[in-house]
Amino acid sequence: MPRIGIIGGSGVYDIAGVKNKKMEKLSTPFGEPSDEFMLGELEGKEVVFLPRHSRSHSVLPTDLNYRANIYGMKKLGVERMVSISAVGSLRENLKPLDMVVPDQFVDRTNQARRSTFFGDGIVAHVSFADPVCSHLCDVVYNAGKICGAAIHRGGTYINMEGPPFSTRAESLLYRSWGMDIIGMTNMPEAKLAREAEICFATLAMVTDYDCWYAKCHEEVSMDMIINNMKKNVEMAKAIIRTIVRDMPEKRECECGSSLRHAIMTPKEMIPPDTKKKLDIIIGKYLK
Repeated sequence: MPRIGIIGGSGVYDIAGVKNKKMEKLSTPFGEPSDEFMLGELEGKEVVFLPRHSRSHSVLPTDLNYRANIYGMKKLGVERMVSISAVGSLRENLKPLDMVVPDQFVDRTNQARRSTFFGDGIVAHVSFADPVCSHLCDVVYNAGKICGAAIHRGGTYINMEGPPFSTRAESLLYRSWGMDIIGMTNMPEAKLAREAEICFATLAMVTDYDCWYAKCHEEVSMDMIINNMKKNVEMAKAIIRTIVRDMPEKRECECGSSLRHAIMTPKEMIPPDTKKKLDIIIGKYLK
């Protein structure tokens, strides 16, 4: 069975219960990933774990090398990947300590993050109307229900720039647009996972109501977020174990062929260096 990838967000810097741990430091054509990858066995299956902001939480969302992180997952044989993220809620019914499995994203980073493997002589346009793998989202949601989490299926994650939190005007604007949760990291991961033909799903941990909520006179603060994050982390770790345990042996979605009709550049026109750099992603389509 191919490996299952887990990207740990704020507060999730390790996974309990992993056996035969092995740390692997990777270099990629896109630079250095956030940290070493941890490989091991969980619930009898092979997993790969990476802490998004490094184990010392020292990398800003804007400064993350998303391409290196996802390329590293691909290089290590990951086919399905779950991203754990702390988020703010833009809806009353999505309460702090709830979990959300979003199915849509909106990008408000103004393209500040490098979120494509393409360029340098090759053009590709993957389908991204449905940016997550519905099959994998089902596994994540069902795992949350089994673990007793207050978990919600569906919703839109708006990816803001940061690192400051929203102004009140921004928060109210995002609500008026119909956004459900807000974070700083998942849109680039979803885009790159699709290009790498990796199934992708987010497990979003609600830590706060952002700053729109009139009934909450407490402004969003790191103390509030960290306290709720600590409570969420143990539940998230239990959900991760259940996700891995219940992951089907084979995937039956179309994520593994996302690039089949996406590459626009004739293969004979792609520069050799670019072919080499992207071999693990596009190689099967160039034979």
